[in-house]
Amino acid sequence: MTEEILKIKNLKVIYKTDTGIVNAVNNLSLTVNVGETLGLVGETGAGKTTTALSIMRLLPDRIGCVDSGEIVLDDMELFKLTDADMQLLRGNVVSMIFQDPMTSLNPVICVGDQISEVIQLHNPDYNKDQISEEVDEMFRLVGIPPERKVEFPHQFSGGMKQRIVIGIALACQPKLLLADEPTTALDVTIQAQILDMMRELKEKFATSMVLITHDLGVVAELCDRVAIMYAGEIIEIGTLMDVYTGDQHHPYTKGLFGSIPNLGKQERRLHPIDGLMPDPTQLPDGCKFFERCPYRMDKCEKSQPYLLNFDTHSIRCFLYE
Repeated sequence: MTEEILKIKNLKVIYKTDTGIVNAVNNLSLTVNVGETLGLVGETGAGKTTTALSIMRLLPDRIGCVDSGEIVLDDMELFKLTDADMQLLRGNVVSMIFQDPMTSLNPVICVGDQISEVIQLHNPDYNKDQISEEVDEMFRLVGIPPERKVEFPHQFSGGMKQRIVIGIALACQPKLLLADEPTTALDVTIQAQILDMMRELKEKFATSMVLITHDLGVVAELCDRVAIMYAGEIIEIGTLMDVYTGDQHHPYTKGLFGSIPNLGKQERRLHPIDGLMPDPTQLPDGCKFFERCPYRMDKCEKSQPYLLNFDTHSIRCFLYE
């Protein structure tokens, strides 16, 4: 039986704002197995980053709130841990690569000290020489000369900054890595280098990973399983083969693949998904994708579809009842 490193069950996250309650994540359930890479795909506002911040317990104070559900990481229920316990977990058991490397680093602290801070926090018995050796080794692993550890973030390019952020995240060899669109701010050539490096480091440290991205090409390159998110819900989840080459798909998944240019066909225009996601402060009673779905039926407007399981593949849609 495959061992699970992360299990999320019926997670509901809301944001309390002046304009109303934003339903960011709605009864989300998923698992990540040891050594597995799960791709979390969906358009902006689907709730991907909120899910990752919930795992890290870094939702905005007084605004973000876990309304219900549970998250079990490495056999620990995260919402039952104290803030002090959670601080010891971050960086050691679970780490996160944030979306923008430009704002993830402290501009007034040299990059070597930012990596050594993580190592020192989780290894209090290390002396200065041991910490320095660990920092140098981490710089080598991410492809930066250790001599540059005394420099500041503004002295590095965007790709180099992202390498440093990855170094900080992996400094203590966490069991789970949350990568929130780690290549979005980089050009295509640097993206490929960063993804290759992440794959190598993941295999070296035997780390499980949740990769949050819009790029279905990146998912095909790195992931073992794929979860498609829409309006705070998982609407389709399965192995890479299930989602990319299977016969049955959620209409939203079909739309995502349909909007990608096909080099084998000559077409004048792409085929975007019409419409917008529903307002998260006023979600519909039925299927969240109803207004945009070309296959909609009357019951879709009034009833919530549930996940239908086909072995390793699950789809939340009435089409496959």
